Formats: sequence, C-alpha cells, structure tokens
Amino acid sequence: MTTPTIVLVGHGMVGQHFLEALAERGVTGRARVVVLCEEPRPAYDRVRLTSYFSGRTPDELSLVEDGFLARHGIELHLDDPAEHIDRAARTVTSRSGRTFPYDSLVLATGSHPFVPPVPGRDAEGCFVYRTIEDLLAIEEYAKTSRTGVVVGGGLLGLEAAGALKGLGLDTHIVEFAPRLMPVQVDDGGGAALLRTIEDMGLTVHTGTGTREIVADGPAVTGMHLSDGSSLAADLVVFSAGVRPRDRLARDTGLAVGERGGIAVDAHCRTSDPDVYAIGECALAADGRVYGLVAPGYEMAKTVADVLAGEASGSVFTGADTSTKLKLLGVDVASFGDAHGTADGCLDVVYSDSRSGVYKKLVVAADGALLGGVLVGDAASYGMLRPLTGSVPPVPPEQLVLPAGTGAPAALGPSALPDEAVVCSCHNVTKAQIRAHTTLPEVKKCTRAGTGCGSCVQVIGRLLPGAADQGLCGCFSYTRSELYEIARTLGLATYAELLDSHGREEARGGDGCEICKPAVGSILAGLGGGYILDGEQGALQDTNDHFLANLQRNGSYSIVPRIPGGEITPGKLIVIGEVARDFGLYTKITGGQRIDMFGARVDQLPAIWTRLVDAGFESGHAYGKSLRTVKSCVGQTWCRYGVQDSVRMAIDLELRYRGLRAPHKLKSAVSGCARECAEAQSKDFGVIATAHGWNLYVGGNGGATPRHADLLAQDLSDAELVRLIDRFLMFYIRTADRLERTSVWLERLEGGLGHLRDVVVHDRLGLCGELEAMMARHVAGYRDEWAETLDDPDRLRRFVSFVNAPGAPDPSVRFVPEREQIKPDLTVLTPEGTPAR
Repeated sequence: MTTPTIVLVGHGMVGQHFLEALAERGVTGRARVVVLCEEPRPAYDRVRLTSYFSGRTPDELSLVEDGFLARHGIELHLDDPAEHIDRAARTVTSRSGRTFPYDSLVLATGSHPFVPPVPGRDAEGCFVYRTIEDLLAIEEYAKTSRTGVVVGGGLLGLEAAGALKGLGLDTHIVEFAPRLMPVQVDDGGGAALLRTIEDMGLTVHTGTGTREIVADGPAVTGMHLSDGSSLAADLVVFSAGVRPRDRLARDTGLAVGERGGIAVDAHCRTSDPDVYAIGECALAADGRVYGLVAPGYEMAKTVADVLAGEASGSVFTGADTSTKLKLLGVDVASFGDAHGTADGCLDVVYSDSRSGVYKKLVVAADGALLGGVLVGDAASYGMLRPLTGSVPPVPPEQLVLPAGTGAPAALGPSALPDEAVVCSCHNVTKAQIRAHTTLPEVKKCTRAGTGCGSCVQVIGRLLPGAADQGLCGCFSYTRSELYEIARTLGLATYAELLDSHGREEARGGDGCEICKPAVGSILAGLGGGYILDGEQGALQDTNDHFLANLQRNGSYSIVPRIPGGEITPGKLIVIGEVARDFGLYTKITGGQRIDMFGARVDQLPAIWTRLVDAGFESGHAYGKSLRTVKSCVGQTWCRYGVQDSVRMAIDLELRYRGLRAPHKLKSAVSGCARECAEAQSKDFGVIATAHGWNLYVGGNGGATPRHADLLAQDLSDAELVRLIDRFLMFYIRTADRLERTSVWLERLEGGLGHLRDVVVHDRLGLCGELEAMMARHVAGYRDEWAETLDDPDRLRRFVSFVNAPGAPDPSVRFVPEREQIKPDLTVLTPEGTPAR
C-alpha cells in the first residue's frame, strides 16, 4: 500500500494551522506532507506584523515551533511557490521546476494587496504592506524620506500609518470611504477614532481617493487626490484592501467566484474533489471570502477532519467576523451585527468625545444583544462578544457606561452561558475552558488564548487558578508580592531580586522590558537612591533615562515643578528667557505648569542649570510618580472659597514629589464645592468644606473616565495628610504594574469599604507602617536634576551621540510652529539641501 501525499500550497498562518491540525489527528504519521512556500521564511504571525517596528524580530514572529516540521516529517520548500497544477496528472510544479505528485491538494495561497490602477503606482517609493519583506523595504526607504502617505484607512492601513509614524515620517492617511475602518465601525466610532488619530499628529483625508501618483524621475514626490487637492510625499503605502489569490485555480479550471475566490463547499472542497481551499483564497459555501484568521483556522480544521477520515468531522458554513485590535495605540473592536442591519433593532450608545471613547450596542426588540462597536475602550469586548445572540442578565446601558458613573456593576464571565464561544480564533466555549484548571492546560488542550489573545483575561477570570499571576516570564510573583519581598528582605538591586526570586529559567539572565522598569520603580520607592546610578539606570523606561519626556520628533521636553500653579514674576521671567535662548516651544498645561518642548539631549543640562539656579526642580513629568496637585485660587481670592486651596495644594505637592508608583499620580484641591480644580477626576482629590476637607480617591480623567469615591469628610489638615499618606503607600504596595488607582480600587477585594477599613479604621494594623514609609520618603527626597548637575559622571550620559559628545546634530533644522520654534528633523545633504 503506497503512502498518500498531501501537498499544501502556501505556508501562512492558516497553512501552519492546517499542518498542526493534521499532526493532532495523526495524519502526518501516515502520509507524506509537502509544503510549497512563496516566502523565504516559514509561517509567521501576520496579525502582529507591525510589532516588528516595536523591536520584535522576524524569528520572534514565527509561528513554527522549533522541531515541529522535523518531528512530523513535513517537507517545507521555502522561496519556491507553486506555479502550475496538472489536475489530470495530479501534480504540482514549483517555480524551481520540481514536480510533486499529490493525492490531496490544499490551496492556502491567501490574498494579495489591491493596488488601485492609478497612474504612477509603479514609481520608486511605492509599497504594499503585507509581508516581512515589505516591512524591511519600507524601513530602508524611510531612512531618506520625510513624508509618507497610506492609501487606505482600514485595519492594515492604520497599522501601516502607525509604522510610518514610528519611523519618524510626517504621515497622511487617504481613505475613499467617509470614515476610517468603514467595514468594522459605524459613523460614531469612525468619528471617535478620527479625533484620536488626529490628536496623535497624523493627517487624515476621508471621502477622497488617489487620482495619480506624482514622480520626479523614478521616485515618488507626491500625489493628486480625487477632490482636487494634492499631497507632497516621499513614500506611499497601498493598503486599499486585498483580493483572493486564485490564479492557480483559474489556470487549472477550478470554479471561482464572480468577484474572485476559489469556490468551496461546506467541507472546503473545490470543484475537484481532490483539491481543497482554505483561508483568504477560498469563497466559502455562504458566498463570502473571509479576510480574518479565525475563519481560516476553522477551514483548516475542517479539511484536516476530512483527510483524517473523521466521520463526525466539522463543516464550514460561515464564521464569526468579530475583531479586536489595538491600532495606533487605540483599542478598536466590533462584533456581531455592528452596523444594526436587523429589522427593528435598537442602538444603545455611550460617547465621550473628550476622551475618544465610543461604545454602541445593537439590541433586538426582545433585548437580545446583536452586536456592537467599541472604540477607545474595548475592555468589555471579551465579555460582550460571547453574549451575542442572547439576552444579557443586566440592562444594555449598564454594559456601556464607564465605571464610576453610578451605574451598577455590569457582569463577569460567570454570567456567560456554557455554550458561549469565549475564544473565537479557535471556537472554544466556556464549558470547554472550565473543563481545565490552568491556563497552560487550556492553551495546550483547546488552543484558546493562543490566537489574537483578546480572550485570555476572560479565561483567567473563568478559572481562578488558570491565569499565571506572575509579573512576566521572569517572575512568578505579582508586582505587589515583589514589593513585599524587596521591602522585607531589604533587597536593593534587580539582580538580587531576580537571582533569589525569579523563575528558575530566568535567574542569571538580563530580565525583560516588563519587569525591569517595574522593579526599578519598586526599588526607587523603597529608597534606592539616585534613579540613574549603577544598575538602576539600566532598569528605567525611555523617559527616565534622560529625566525628560521623549517627544514624537525625537526631541525632549522640560517641565519644572510649579507647586499649586503658584509662581513669582521672577521665575516666570527665567522660564521665558530659557525658552527664548534655547528656541523651545512653550505651553501652559491643564496641570498648571509651563512645559517647554524641543530640546536636544545635549541641551538638557544647560537648561536645567539655569532653572535649578532660579529655584526650580524636576516636575517628574517623565516618571511614574506624582505629576501635579492642581488648585483653584481658594479663599484668598475667590468669594466662594472656604479654605486655602492653594496652600494645601502646595503642601501636598511638595510632600509627595518624586514618589514613585505603579502608575502616574495626579491630584487637585478645590477651595469649595464648585469644584473648579476638578478634584473628583484625580487619583486623590481634595474639596474644601466649611468644616475642613473631603478626601476623594480612585478618580481618573484618562481614556476610561471615573469619578473618585469619597473616602472621608470634614478632615483637619493633619487628618487629611495622614489619610493621603496611608492611601498612597497602600496603593503603591498592593497595585499591579501600570495599574491606575481607579483600576486598582475597582479590583480591590471589598472595594471602597475595604480601603476605608485599612486606611481609616486601621483594621489590618498597617497604618503605622504606612505612615513611617511615607515619612522616610519625605525625609529622603532629593531633586534628581540638582543631583545630576552636581556630578560630572552623571552628566556624561547627556550627549546626542556617544562619538560626538556635546556636538549638536547638524541634520536637525528648526522651523516656526505657530510663531514658536519646533524641531524639523530634515535630513540634509552635504551641500546643505534637503535630501529626499
């Protein structure tokens, strides 16, 4: 009996999933499996393609486990795509001329980017955004480019725009539809997304298309749009959708759809019973071409069942098209009937244009959840999508209102029905997940959580013992547990903590980008000394490395502390003179400070020398620490004020300055109930009363707004400070990495009541210790910039280039920005003219 041969054409995400499905069913042990791959590398995670620009290497994006192919005897031929199929002879011929016979042929050729047929589209500088090779080419060309344009505002278009922005290009997005992401979001969601993206410095052109690419010689110089406008451009990325790669099928006479796609039945068979098609190249039995990975995975399992001879094998008649992504740092999700096409459906909408949050649920007349759109805050996606088609156990408005608005708590994963699909990538239900006890076991047995990852949080909440609560792959302890270990044992270095309490495989290593800054913050909060000395310097985030905020154009900002917003005329003059002499852009912020932007690294010491000499100190805008304590003018000036809010704001800011925490901290003091300082949107806020002060905690004015909760009222000055001391130190000790006080308070078991028991009533007996820890911080505070300027060794890090200390970058020019100065990172030729 001869061994059957299965030939797979294409080795992308769906192709690799098909191979894994064959291996799981034992097919690779009784059949020869040949894979013809067009790319020079094995399958990789195309969903996370843009993470290459964030430092992930092509090897890290690989989806092929080491030894998988050899272990299962799979023959992979890289850079050798199929060129011809002879169905009569049942052979496939590759580009290299090799011919492979097959008993079963599986086409997983995917799709190709659609490039609109506009004049000039073949000019040098025009790219598509599909493969790692595309990214490498874009990265190289961007080195000599200033302005990039992405044609297409869909999923991949926004990914590409984020990549160009990250490469330092002035970036435009051109979308023919009237809104961004027209397939996934509605008008409201598109408007929220547009505002957020424009706030990031990208320019968006909707409702217009590309009429012509303009070139000077072989290279792109701009484009003309269909609305009559023009754009200058050095680099153009086409991301205007994809088309099924069905040429092989067409050439060999297989049935294809009118608009493309290889026609298949419910078992993914083509018009030839020995040939199958899966993924983006296939036109499914429901008449759709699915451009998402999850349907492709379902098709792969369907064909694997057929080839394994499983009589009860799966069929593919359609799939969930829900999506959840983070595009340009913005959470975007859609699920079910997102556009409300069902008869008689109703919309429940929450929109906060100030914070860029938009949520819409589509519900039927009987209350069943049909779908939804989430922009800016998609944390509830993992819960909402599995509820689609059922009546939620709470009113729909409770599912969209943010925490802290007075609405009752919504619901948790326990409310999901057992048949709810929690992992849409691998079609895994709640019941299947609950049959296991740990997250690794769930991933191994069901593969849930190994796709896009959006379901991992829900899985963890379904199985209290499932989620690995460790900080990262280096530590099995949480941040709060590491804090207690370092505090109790008196550990002063990251190396000591890693070698004594890190996971066995991580000990003696260098750590990772998650735990290093987290532990750095812990050690700094425990009195670790100057933040950049010795090992501490290597633990810090980008901003802390230079005690300044890195801006989008590569320059840095200077933010002196101005406690309570109170400043003398003399100090104002110094700030003005520094900004003028160093050509800095200045802005009065909502936190009652004056920020200065546009400084080079080598200018920072000279700028801070003048500021420190004038009595200023670091405002810690770069750290996960206290930023500001905002205030109104209080009873000194205001006829409504009942307390001196300015004095209290100054006292609190000076007390807590430099306090390192899991996340940044903001505060405010209002002199009366009119609340002009907006204290209830802060991590801790204070409002004056006729009898003292009311203390509010756990507020947040960020992407997920939350009003603070009243912790205590009518406090004296001493009582107020004592409670804030306890609150802050309890938060610092028990919060997770990068967890705001608002999120921490909602997660805290027992919530506000428990917090009140701990810090007001001292039920745990911790208050004396918490107060002592804060007292040590206050006594040990040193201004980081003053310490830096006093030490020549510390100043050596502030150079633009290590091989050119002190010399400014000759390729940086400065141009006016609204009559102020803003860096323009134009690359100049040796003759002094701008390079393309």
